[in-house]
Amino acid sequence: MSEIHTEVSTTAASRYLQQLCKHWSHKFPVTFTKSHGDIALPFGRCILDADDVCLTIRLLPEAGADGQRFRQVVQDHIARFAFRETLLFDWHDDGMRRATA
Repeated sequence: MSEIHTEVSTTAASRYLQQLCKHWSHKFPVTFTKSHGDIALPFGRCILDADDVCLTIRLLPEAGADGQRFRQVVQDHIARFAFRETLLFDWHDDGMRRATA
C-alpha cells in the first residue's frame, strides 16, 4: 500500500482536523481527538495529526484507488475550512519507495 503525505503549516491545524472529521463523520467511520484523526473513506484512510504549527496528512489509498483524486478531495475540503488563509500542500507519494523496499 502506498502512502501519500503532506505537512501543512498553520496555527489552526487542530481546528481544521476537527472540522474535517466532524464533517465526514456524518457519512463515514471517523475517530478523532484535538490532535489526531482517522477517517475511513471509500477510497482509503485519511490520517491527520495536528500540533501548534502544522497539520500532517497521511493518505493510505485502497488498491486501485486514484491517489490524485484522493489528494484533491482532502485538500479541497481543508482549503474550504481554511478560507481565512492560503494553505500550501506539498504532497509526496512514497508508493514507489515502498514497492521497491
